Amino acid sequence: MVHGPRPGQFPPPHPDLDLARDCERCLGWGTVVTRDGEHELCPGCQPHTAAEEGSGH
Repeated sequence: MVHGPRPGQFPPPHPDLDLARDCERCLGWGTVVTRDGEHELCPGCQPHTAAEEGSGH
């Protein structure tokens, strides 16, 4: 069975993997998972934080 996004859920962010390559915080993925289970850009290696990204939605 295929499930779509839940209402109000946004697609995951698209990190710059070149910046994430040596990051110990996200282990090179460029995103981290919040306590709510949402993906957000890694604050350790990505230039934009989830707060900045979320403000446009």
